[in-house]
Amino acid sequence: MKLRLYAEVARSTFRRVTTYRGATFAGVVTNTVFGFILAYVLVAVFNQRGNVGGFDTTDAVTYVFVTQGLLMVVGIFGNFEMAERIRTGDVAVDLCRPYDFQGWWLAVHYGKAPFYLVFRGLPPYLLGALVFDLRLPPDVPTFLAFLVSTALAVGVAGAYGFILQSLAFWLIDIRGPSQLGWITAQFFAGTYLPLVLFPAWLESVARVLPFASMIQFPVEVFLGKHTGANLAGVFMLQLFWLVALVAAGRVLLARATQKLVIQGG
Repeated sequence: MKLRLYAEVARSTFRRVTTYRGATFAGVVTNTVFGFILAYVLVAVFNQRGNVGGFDTTDAVTYVFVTQGLLMVVGIFGNFEMAERIRTGDVAVDLCRPYDFQGWWLAVHYGKAPFYLVFRGLPPYLLGALVFDLRLPPDVPTFLAFLVSTALAVGVAGAYGFILQSLAFWLIDIRGPSQLGWITAQFFAGTYLPLVLFPAWLESVARVLPFASMIQFPVEVFLGKHTGANLAGVFMLQLFWLVALVAAGRVLLARATQKLVIQGG
């Protein structure tokens, strides 16, 4: 019964985001423009350096456009929906309702992903393919593995975002901590440039942090960089961080609700 509730939450969220057509179009334009800028920068870099960490120029350019398509799918920019309900005091009603508070917001996060995958993910890639030689997954199993990795990435980002927004239980304004938290996530996720371009020691650190599970790993799976036991290892690491961040969020929520003081209405 509860699973059906969360499925309905995801479905209603999907329907809600479909109404923002103007914002979707503007987002596609933004992602595509940034994609072209970053692609030309990486073309210049890889033309000078050749193969880097198993990436060639085509891999690097493909990485850029797949990444631009995944930004909203994964939700790596964050939002303040939950934090705003905490700030206004509406969270008091939410916590009295017969559903899991954290599960509700994860369902909302997952509900947005399918829409963004189609309408924010595909257009930048297709427009990029008109100018650059972009790779596709080498076979159907690789494409399915990419979808699985992306689904796990959505969960990791959603659980991380829940933790950041939960800070609103203690802080009246979380914009500063949230921006710092998401900028850190974007950097170590490989949003600005592939982790293979990091210094070796920093790349090693970045790959074991939860952020690589949000962008770097799904795009590498798309490119066919992980197969067999290596692919299973990627899934296990993503699943580990999903479980760990959900558990951390539950601990934080439990502490927050032990003594809840409502700020505002």
